[in-house]
Amino acid sequence: MSALSSSNWDRRNVLRAALGLTAAGGLAACGSNTGRSSGGSGSGLVQYFHAYGEAGTEQAIKRYAKAYSKANVTTNWITGNNFEAKLFSSLLTKQAPDVFEFHPQLQMVKSGQVADLSDLIDPVKDDFNPADIKSHTVDGKIYGIRMIDDPQFFYYRKSMLEKAKVDVPTTLDELLEAAAKLTTGKVKGVFLGNDFTAVQNPLIFSAGADTLNEKNEIAYHTDGVVEGLKKLRQLFTSGNVLLDAPTDFWDPSALDQGLCAIQWGGMWSMPVMQKALGDDLGIFPFPAIGSSGKQSVYNGGWSMFVNAKGKNVDAAKEYVKWLWIDQKKYQEDWALSYGFHIPPRTSIANGATKLKSGLPAEAVKLFTDYGHFDNIAFDQAMQTAFNDVIATSVRKNGNPEAALDTCDKKVNVELKKLFG
Repeated sequence: MSALSSSNWDRRNVLRAALGLTAAGGLAACGSNTGRSSGGSGSGLVQYFHAYGEAGTEQAIKRYAKAYSKANVTTNWITGNNFEAKLFSSLLTKQAPDVFEFHPQLQMVKSGQVADLSDLIDPVKDDFNPADIKSHTVDGKIYGIRMIDDPQFFYYRKSMLEKAKVDVPTTLDELLEAAAKLTTGKVKGVFLGNDFTAVQNPLIFSAGADTLNEKNEIAYHTDGVVEGLKKLRQLFTSGNVLLDAPTDFWDPSALDQGLCAIQWGGMWSMPVMQKALGDDLGIFPFPAIGSSGKQSVYNGGWSMFVNAKGKNVDAAKEYVKWLWIDQKKYQEDWALSYGFHIPPRTSIANGATKLKSGLPAEAVKLFTDYGHFDNIAFDQAMQTAFNDVIATSVRKNGNPEAALDTCDKKVNVELKKLFG
């Protein structure tokens, strides 16, 4: 069992709980007792983190906070499988955190939930990956500081592919063929996560499509995406896919323990997988789909935000600047000591010796060549709507076109809310 197995939350699934879920209430903020009357008031600051699976992460975040001399910073390390719901519900209460990690979301900018951090980032803006800056920028202002970039791709056992005389797949058709040849009595050909939702963004990108276009209109409803959904349905029903893994895609144990020959996962798992499998480990991007498709690597990751509706906005911004702008040693430690992530700061990434050779260097190259970033306008409700497409047309036998039509209606409602 890997270190990641301690977390039972599919923590980097692109399908996060819809913002609307929290409006109904009934979800209390979760975490350690701060010893103060409310989460975001008093003499200290409160920060929210989801429970990372990598060993040592909780201790590291608390160690950084303890080193900050200008305020007492309390960390709520939120375990369980619904970090988003707990975060959103807490933001509606007096228990709201001053600082929290999340992903860039236009809805949170439009509602005034997250503070403009341009003044913190502008002096070092050129040291950040431009795509990370773009994905956090609205009307020229930057909301949130990227902490880590998390490229996702397929891992595979080289020896298993060699034994079955299977080449590394470059198209989705080839992946289906490989899965069939690699499936034996106890080993399934491929694992794409327990409900296939982990690959929904790569499915869109590899079909040559996108979530939204530059005019903030639907861009995922294409013939290529329909074809991809049909292929995933074939995979799902083929008997060549691991469907009941003990843990989900974020955990490397399915491949490490020999349950499958190919597994979808993230760069964060690489150190644990290399320790288990050594040189028998390889990686490849999500394969191309259809005639206009291209291989893709989805970049997940986490960013730090300041609660603009909190009582300690200035103090929170000062802390965030100290930790995520000024303290490069802590930023490097966070990205490279508890799993592998790509530092969003170019100066740190350039000095990251752990990523300079072997499989980590290959992962960085895949990220550079094939990487796709989140669109800040494709919000929670939209992601959940596409989640339903996967459920209907892949896990069930629904018509992909009809499922996408239903998704379109939901997404257009959200787009109208955001853009009028």
